[in-house]
Parts: sequence; structure tokens; C-alpha cells
Amino acid sequence: MKNQVTPYLIFDGQAKDALAFYAEVFHAEITDMQTYGEADFPTPEEANDLVLHAKIKKGDMLIMVSDTFPGNPLEVGNNVALVLECESDSEIQHLYDVMCEKGLSLMELQDTFWGAKYGKVKDQFGIHWDLNFTK
Repeated sequence: MKNQVTPYLIFDGQAKDALAFYAEVFHAEITDMQTYGEADFPTPEEANDLVLHAKIKKGDMLIMVSDTFPGNPLEVGNNVALVLECESDSEIQHLYDVMCEKGLSLMELQDTFWGAKYGKVKDQFGIHWDLNFTK
């Protein structure tokens, strides 16, 4: 893996407010913010201004943030995921396969519009993992 595990915080329409709050609290910078409406995939109109993805950075600290997609209910337990940035296609495939053995695939491993191979898994202990390999 390339880096430390990165926390990914998911909100139910409050991501922009959370980003502003955490940026102020941590004296950090908001970067890479993209809304669902700016993304290159079909999005319901009510989601256009919701945050698809953003980062809060300060030094080595990195937190990723998004709003949940309409129709995907937010529940305590699925509002935080851990992101692993993989170094190869074989590594991401291995992690995905092993975590799915006793866990659950939440999003099949697939090529994405952001130029990565990505999958989401809930492991046997209920932890959500975002697996990403930037090509």
C-alpha cells in the first residue's frame, strides 16, 4: 500500500458544512471538491449540489469527505470508511477477494471515471473499506 489508511467521512447532505467546520477547526485546506452534478455519471437533479468527493489537508493529515448518494440511507456504522490506496492491480484484487470471502462486496471492483480501479467492501467485522488503485 502507498500510504497510511485514510478516514472517509460520509454525510447526509451536510458535507459542505462539515468541510467548512473541520477546515476551521484544524486550520486546514479544502481541496479536490467535486459535486455529484460535476461528475461524469447520471445523477438525480436533487443531488447536483451535494459533495461527491473532497479532501481536507494539513501537513500529513488527510481526511476525505462526501455526501451519501440519494437513496443510500446513512446509518451510524456506514458513515465512516477506511481508504487503502493500492500499488498494483494484483494487490487490489487480492485485498478485495480476501475481504469478500467472509465479508460483503458493497461495490464490485471496477474501472472508474476518475482513472482508478475501485471497490468497496464490508469486512467480516463490519468495517467498510474503500480500495483504490490509481492507474
